[in-house]
Amino acid sequence: MITTIALSAFLLVIATLYLVFSLMEQRSARADLLRSRLAALQSAQARNPSSELELLRDELLSEIPALNKLLTRSRHIVALSMLLSQAAVKMRPGKFLLVSAAASVVGGLAAHLLQIGSLLVLVALFLGAVAPLMYVRWLRAKRFKKFEQQFPDAIDLLARAVRAGHAYSTALEMIGAEAPEPVAGEFRQVFDEQRFGLPIRDALLNFADRVPIMDVKFFVTTVLLQRETGGNLAEILDKLSYVIRERFKILRQVRVFTAQGRLSFIILMLLAPSVGLLSMLGNPEFIRPMFTDPLGQAMVTGAVLLQLTGFFIIRRIIDIKV
Repeated sequence: MITTIALSAFLLVIATLYLVFSLMEQRSARADLLRSRLAALQSAQARNPSSELELLRDELLSEIPALNKLLTRSRHIVALSMLLSQAAVKMRPGKFLLVSAAASVVGGLAAHLLQIGSLLVLVALFLGAVAPLMYVRWLRAKRFKKFEQQFPDAIDLLARAVRAGHAYSTALEMIGAEAPEPVAGEFRQVFDEQRFGLPIRDALLNFADRVPIMDVKFFVTTVLLQRETGGNLAEILDKLSYVIRERFKILRQVRVFTAQGRLSFIILMLLAPSVGLLSMLGNPEFIRPMFTDPLGQAMVTGAVLLQLTGFFIIRRIIDIKV
């Protein structure tokens, strides 16, 4: 109990000092940011920037100046920022890292209060740190799945607009205004990028980077080839929409054939934690040696590792790409 109080007091002092120094730096950091933006605007004509640099974006990784300076030195933060954007999580990478650190501390303190051993405390720290990341990845997969379902309708709308005589940029604006989310938001961003000076080729390539789905790559490749070689864009888009819908039909059949495997996957993943939880609620003294005895801790750690290994193996088996 004394160790827990000391650890909590230490973390509180560190967080307070960090907040004080961050607030002291925030005012000077804002002034530096304004001066750098004014200098960039004043020297724009002298630098003669290309059209790829005409879009000004907010690349601030954290609202805390000290943390922002630290994060700008890491290359992995770019991937984290893209992941948050793809999951539609309105959170800066710096804040997300702080949330992950807080979740890790909470998990470690909870494990320490339960007195389940130092090894499992480390496991709880790790699980608390990766839990927000796994949640964001789940949101990303859910959003992409919804995007795939809406994408053929967006292509049909684009084909009808082109067939009616609208310009390609106008058709993109129509999709951004009439289509449901998340398709509307992505096409709206493509339209905004090309409207503010970015070439349509680069805007479409950015679209493929933000939504790394095979159907989007087919769409971007089709549009770029048509712009370079010519052809009936409306007819090409109709065929692409047909191919995507046929692929979804095959995917539904595959899900039917793999239903037994997915059910086994769910049962196997939930069986061991459910039995452990029921045993802990029904007879705590019976299962407590599994968390206090060194041999029991080693067995629990091995079981967790085997459970994770089985999770990835079974998921790889039932995840059939179409």
